[in-house]
Amino acid sequence: MKIISACLCGINCKYNGKNNYNRIFQDMLIKEQVIPICPEQLGGLPTPRPPCEIKGGSGEEVLSGKARVINHEGCDLSDAFVKGAEETLKLALAQGIKEAILQSRSPSCGCGFIYDGTFSSQLIKGDGVTTALLRRHGIRVISEAEYLSRNIRRGK
Repeated sequence: MKIISACLCGINCKYNGKNNYNRIFQDMLIKEQVIPICPEQLGGLPTPRPPCEIKGGSGEEVLSGKARVINHEGCDLSDAFVKGAEETLKLALAQGIKEAILQSRSPSCGCGFIYDGTFSSQLIKGDGVTTALLRRHGIRVISEAEYLSRNIRRGK
């Protein structure tokens, strides 16, 4: 069993009220191979909500208090992002989860690359808050793109 960004399974939980549906991930949900989560909703944020980016670093720095998650209106929502990451971790630990498939570029779920905090669509290397916390606790996190790439190469 894995956890997965709920938006990948077609759940409308993205900041804009939409999703990142992919049939492969929805099939995994139907077969009960994944547990869908949205850390931003678990942190108490509404859907839809203003877009957010990490300013001053990555998810690891947010967890350390050295960077902040800011929405495009300038509001600091770091506490909600940390709470969502903590709730996701609680669920993962309670279910014995060892792997997560998370949506790339997100300030929560971003894995490998996130937006740079300027709302200019520029990517930087780094992880989102939830990815950073899961990795701190030994949970393997891969992006949806990495998962799909591996499985296409394997012919699945």
